[in-house]
Parts: sequence; C-alpha cells; structure tokens
Amino acid sequence: MITPTDIFTITGQKQFEKIALKVFRYQYENNKVYNDFCKLLNTDVGRVKSIQQIPFLPIQFFKSHEVVSNNDPVQATFSSSGTTGMITSKHLVTDVAIYEESYRKGFADFYGNIEDYVVLALLPSYLERGGSSLIYMVEDLIKLSNRTESGFYLHNHDELIKNLIALDDAGQNVILIGVTYALLDLIEKQKFQLKNTIIMETGGMKGKRKEMIREELHEQLCAGFGVTAIHSEYGMTELLSQAYSLGDGIFECPSWIQILLRDTEDALSYVGTGKTGGINVIDLANINSCSFIATQDLGKKYANNSFEVLGRFDNSDIRGCNLMVL
Repeated sequence: MITPTDIFTITGQKQFEKIALKVFRYQYENNKVYNDFCKLLNTDVGRVKSIQQIPFLPIQFFKSHEVVSNNDPVQATFSSSGTTGMITSKHLVTDVAIYEESYRKGFADFYGNIEDYVVLALLPSYLERGGSSLIYMVEDLIKLSNRTESGFYLHNHDELIKNLIALDDAGQNVILIGVTYALLDLIEKQKFQLKNTIIMETGGMKGKRKEMIREELHEQLCAGFGVTAIHSEYGMTELLSQAYSLGDGIFECPSWIQILLRDTEDALSYVGTGKTGGINVIDLANINSCSFIATQDLGKKYANNSFEVLGRFDNSDIRGCNLMVL
C-alpha cells in the first residue's frame, strides 16, 4: 500500500517512477472507471514498465463519472466553475488531509514559511460559489499565516487598496493571489508601486473580459502593480497539487508531480522537449481518485522538467480521442 509519506518524500526520478507504477497498479485494481478505460485501450498491466506506458484518463471523465479508488466515505467534493447549464467536474476526495499536506508542502517548497507572509485573496468568482478547491486551499493558507491582516476580498476594492499599500510600505511580505480579471479591475482603479508584494494570478477571465495572451497580460499587471514579475499557480479541480511559476509563465512542479506532453494528433504517443503537445499530469497526491490525467491544456516542456501553458484545445483540435468515451 502506498502512503502519503511515500508520495511526499520523493527525491529523484527513479523513486518517482517506482511509486507512480505502484499507484498505477493500485488504481487499475481499485478504480472502476480507470480500470474500464484501461481495458478499452487493451492495456496489459504486466507490460507497463514506465510512466510513458501508463494510460492517462481524459479529464472530461470527472464530469460524467465518480472517479474514486477506494470505498471510503467522501469527505469533500470539489467542483469546477461553469456557466449556467454547463456540466461541471466533480472531484470526490476521501482523504482531505492528503490535499492539505500537498498544497502546504508545495507552497513551502516554493515560498518558504507561510507565517512570513500576509495572504490577501481577490477571488470573487470562486468565493461566490461553493465547492472550490482553490478557496479551500487559500482559506487554509490565510489561517496558517497567523496574521490578522490576511483575508479575502470580494468587491471591496477600496479597502484592499488601502491595506495593500499600507502593508507594502511597512515592509511586510505580502502575497496577493487573485483571479485574472479581478486583478485587472484592481489596477484600473489604482496604480501601485509595490516593493514587498508577490502578485500571483490564478488564470481565467471567467467570461468577464476578453482572453489575453500571457505576455500581454503580465505586461499590464507588472505595469499596474509596479512589480518586475507576475507569479502564477497551475492547478485544477481534478488535481490535488499545484505547480507554480515565479515569473515568465514557466511552471515548476513539486517532486510528486510530473508533466508529459502527448501528441496532438495521437493521444497515445508523446512529443519531445520544446515541442507543443497536450498536457498530461501525473499527480501522485490523487492516490484516492486518479493520478494520471490527460488535461485539455496545450503546453511545452523543457529539459529541466519545467513547462509552459500555451492555451487549450477546442473541440475541433482533439484528435485520436474516439477511444476516450466509455
């Protein structure tokens, strides 16, 4: 049996692959949806000897199926955002403690001790609905910061502006984590010159603004906040871990996550570093659901295992996916 300790103490590629293969076999045996999918692909489990041979479950299955790998009671159900009438993804989490350990350790790996920061959150579209895994994470980080100044802001921009300027001027380390359109709204109301604040965007216009390419977006945010780099968080409802970019849109993963890029014309083969492909994520923290997810994001991977998100597939871009519907 794989334990959270096994997952969160990975130190190298050989250890990652060994645990990933154990997780694959466990989920093949215990996750009916994943088992059915693997059988549809005629997967011979005994011949799967590398992570490249593991089948990746299309992320759409979280919209239509209960993707779980045990019979334990569901402790939390995280759901994706969506417009009225849209079918949303649901991630059934049977051990919330694993999610908490994943994002706490992941944050610490990239940013250090949470108590060194005041955490300000501008996430209105997430805060106004239930079931957001991002809100769960940020709410916990706010509590762990142990600072009375930390907190959520909805539409009270004037209060946020006042507090952000005061904290930054006082030399306090601040992280402002915000949904993209809300950060743009904020800098339209007030221009900043921040010296001690990290701006972290979580992506997404949520239908509030026209989508922008990353370079243009980060240029506007840098100018508006007076900072030299915009940080980003890459996560989603269907995962229990995050990758982080400390600038330039280049993401790095904690040791229990890896990215593979599938060929856009053949979902069962892979492209090399520096080439564009569909992002497949191995998230070993998903031990109780599915750790092998084929996302709808396009990206590039680099030699040091960092990666860049370039956009998303639309329905006409998906190739070789006729096998991906049960």
